[in-house]
Amino acid sequence: MKVAFQGERGAYSESAVYTFFGASVEVKPCRDLSEVFDSVDKQDSQYGVVPIENSLEGSVNQTYDLFLTHDLKVCGEVIIRISHCLIANPSTSLDAVKAVYSHPQALAQCRNFLERLGRELIPTYDTAGSVKMLKEKGLKDAAAVASEKAAEIYGMKILAREIQDNTENYTRFFVLSHEDSPMTGKDKTSIIFSASHTPGSLYTALFEFAQRKINLTRIESRPTKQKPWEYNFYLDFEGHRGEAHCAEALKALEKSALFVKILGSYPKAAQR
Repeated sequence: MKVAFQGERGAYSESAVYTFFGASVEVKPCRDLSEVFDSVDKQDSQYGVVPIENSLEGSVNQTYDLFLTHDLKVCGEVIIRISHCLIANPSTSLDAVKAVYSHPQALAQCRNFLERLGRELIPTYDTAGSVKMLKEKGLKDAAAVASEKAAEIYGMKILAREIQDNTENYTRFFVLSHEDSPMTGKDKTSIIFSASHTPGSLYTALFEFAQRKINLTRIESRPTKQKPWEYNFYLDFEGHRGEAHCAEALKALEKSALFVKILGSYPKAAQR
């Protein structure tokens, strides 16, 4: 079994892969999120793992957008705690650091620590990739924000641990496949829909779930990118699309919404 993820070895997405599938799975690092979707789409990988939201910084918008251009399903979710470290080459001291590299979300999650540190912040495509770059270029005046695992993989030194602003820092990941999961009794469903640009249309859409006592766990709006100020809504709710009351709500939604795309039903991840 091969599982694609965005980033280099040691990325948090790789940790999510092992948490969900176990340590024996084969991993495929990808440069960006679209490459993960493409890898699963073309069946180069059986599964993909992509971040969907962070408890501090919110949604990963590119992941949401990619669901519109790929016909893939969500078959699982996994939540992992994010513990950031400041990492440098073994001979580098904290005083020698002039710049800090990492993914923009990681830099944002460590805003307080990095502001106190007062160094130049340089966004990159990946947390672990930043550590790998420091090692390959032999930079002695720079550091990276990444996981302890990344420091271990690339033989680097940890200058500071737990540097995120909030210890309650978690990222939720979706597991991509060509099929979603069968009912387990503890499921969630994710969909995309678009409501007409008329008064009460969103209320009408959400009422289909409320009247059937279906608990909505998340709703997010994203621009359609077709007309200004018109939006698609990304919705998660408790229950499996195969359950009668959920199927009824989705069927009713299809009658009132401009379009509905079911991303899939999957077992709920353990609560954090």
